[in-house]
Amino acid sequence: MRLRHIEVFHAIMQAGTISGAAQILSISQPAATKVLQHCELRLGLKLFERIKGKLHPTPEARKLFVEVDKLNRDLQAVRRLASNLKNNPDEAVRLASTPTLSMTIIPAALSAWRSKFPKVHCSLASQHTSEIVSALLLGDVDFAISLYDPNHPSIAAESLTQGRMTAIAPKGTWAATLDNTPLPIKELPKELIALDLDDHLAGRVMDACSEQGLQFNTYTVVQTYLLARTMVEHGAGSAVIDPFTAATADHQRVQCRPIIPVVPVDLYLLTMKSIPLSRSALAFVQNLRDVAADCIAKTNGARS
Repeated sequence: MRLRHIEVFHAIMQAGTISGAAQILSISQPAATKVLQHCELRLGLKLFERIKGKLHPTPEARKLFVEVDKLNRDLQAVRRLASNLKNNPDEAVRLASTPTLSMTIIPAALSAWRSKFPKVHCSLASQHTSEIVSALLLGDVDFAISLYDPNHPSIAAESLTQGRMTAIAPKGTWAATLDNTPLPIKELPKELIALDLDDHLAGRVMDACSEQGLQFNTYTVVQTYLLARTMVEHGAGSAVIDPFTAATADHQRVQCRPIIPVVPVDLYLLTMKSIPLSRSALAFVQNLRDVAADCIAKTNGARS
């Protein structure tokens, strides 16, 4: 099937008639009929049966449409991007981030960035770091942000800012004057909502506890910092989470204190080596850096 065959076939399946398909594609009805006939000839398949003046797709056509519909969505995405590139030649931004960062620093950074680039096409993928590496290598995204350096030979990892793992507990756990002040790890609440140990930051926290001979009861284990934060907000326990998630917590319901000894948390910008970012992408990175710095300031506090 040629591209024109696909377009006409998809339009007929949508409209149910050749005349309707012709209107969708802004072509004449005879032209649409001719393309359909040529398509069926090339395929050696009958795609539609005319019954009582109406077109009915054959079983083969219905099966074909499943894949053609996927391809049509891809073509629409290509057209949107091509249109954007025409109007803004170097101003299309494709980024990926881990789920936690997509829900914490990305929204504020995107809002600030949009004030300067209101019409630039931007796509955001929320992926785990292993998927992000694949997306970068395949050229599906221009840059990504993560709390983890994948140490890949083809990927550059730049730390945009550094914070520290932060204890979060229901309001009233500590005196109000202790908000945002450092919390010795030995003073952590003994029953913690734990993160899956596959998480490298959670592993570092546990290592720090083990070095001081500390043990904690962990009756609840979750997979994301966002879920841990939400559970603490609802009074289900305390947790140790990254500073960006802590900064976006409801501080009417929780208290946050960075733990000591410090367990550092880097916000990494991941890019393909030797491939420069566009002007708009660089501006987005700067907004990310600014928002991340604000988060660190909130969780560290002036007295830390």
